[in-house]
Amino acid sequence: MTTLAQTGSPVESRSWHAIAAASIGNALEWFDFVVYGFFAVTIAKLFFPAADETVSLLVALATFGVTFFMRPLGAIVLGSFSDRHGRKSALALAIVLMAFGTGIIAVAPTYSAVGLLAPALIVAARLLQGFSAGGEFGIATAFLAEQHPDRRGFFASWQFASQGLTTVLATAFGATLAATLSAEQMDVWGWRVPFIFGLLIAPVAYYLRHHVDETVEFRSTLVRAAPLREALATGKERMLIATGIIVLCTVSMYTILFMPTYAVRQLGLPSSGSFLAALLTGSIQMVCIPIVGALSDRYGRLPITCASAAAMLLAIYPMFVWLAAVPILQTLLIFQMIIGLLAAGYMGALPALMSELFPTYMRTIGMSIGYSFSVAIFGGFAPAINAWLIEATGSNLAPAFYLMLAAIISLLALSNVRRFGIR
Repeated sequence: MTTLAQTGSPVESRSWHAIAAASIGNALEWFDFVVYGFFAVTIAKLFFPAADETVSLLVALATFGVTFFMRPLGAIVLGSFSDRHGRKSALALAIVLMAFGTGIIAVAPTYSAVGLLAPALIVAARLLQGFSAGGEFGIATAFLAEQHPDRRGFFASWQFASQGLTTVLATAFGATLAATLSAEQMDVWGWRVPFIFGLLIAPVAYYLRHHVDETVEFRSTLVRAAPLREALATGKERMLIATGIIVLCTVSMYTILFMPTYAVRQLGLPSSGSFLAALLTGSIQMVCIPIVGALSDRYGRLPITCASAAAMLLAIYPMFVWLAAVPILQTLLIFQMIIGLLAAGYMGALPALMSELFPTYMRTIGMSIGYSFSVAIFGGFAPAINAWLIEATGSNLAPAFYLMLAAIISLLALSNVRRFGIR
């Protein structure tokens, strides 16, 4: 019997090619989202100027969030396309759409040059990216999960591990630019560099995705003419559970994304240090998530995800109290390390767990809808909600309560997973 353990075997080569294709494309998909969040303060000044800096930032963060309303539409269209025409074609289409959105942001003129056309272009680009990202999660996760059924946890975990790579790339750009460029250079051209990088990498991602093999699991499945109708008719409870278990994942990810802004505005730390902290979190996730995914193949999905969610619920408030009381770079680094480990523990088994919730013929549409609605409702506006909560309460601890709420919701959803035969 041929297995992945046979080094150099054709099966192993194809599997790692599949991981590379899905990961680099997925990392690029999320790279632009992360970069936008990290450079929110600069983008707010250039494209959404207002007399009050807080109002300007809130508008920029809301624009970050409003694109998530496009995700459900992208989930429906691209998810249905994937379940009808295959994972390979859908992966290639998603990266093309994302590249167009990135290109618009990379060259968009600022408000001082063209007035209201500038924020309109940014919003249009973000909507296109939101549409693409709405289908990306389900497509990439289904593609990875179907590579090797016995190692579904390990392969599917690269969905989130590649997002850790995204954080590493984006924060490396942020830290380097903040350390080497003046504030004026950053405002004039520096903030565009990461978006141009993303645009240049897009052809490589497309090439890799265009040349992968379709999954055997999909090829052996009877394709339905209307995957969306099938999912709504027989998979509503599954999609509701999928929505719930993603809540903690998306809120923790976008809270991590918010932390550089939090560190600068609430803690008074230099931006270069705050980017370093986020870089640490991304590195931890990139390394640890595949390990957790592999452990879930041996010990089960539920014990790992439930334990991680419970740990997040209990630890997050004391961590924020400590960070607010000792607002120095060393504290921030330890804070980011701990939250990165807890998030990695939760997300490592999550993609495989979600893929096992749905039969193959509705796997992409089911996961995409569950994920996109959860992100649209809870995650996309997390940076704006956190900023608003801090302003409304006057407390730097406010983000902790939002994370705790997310952990409770996801734990309730996980309590209903076992009925579908997931251990």
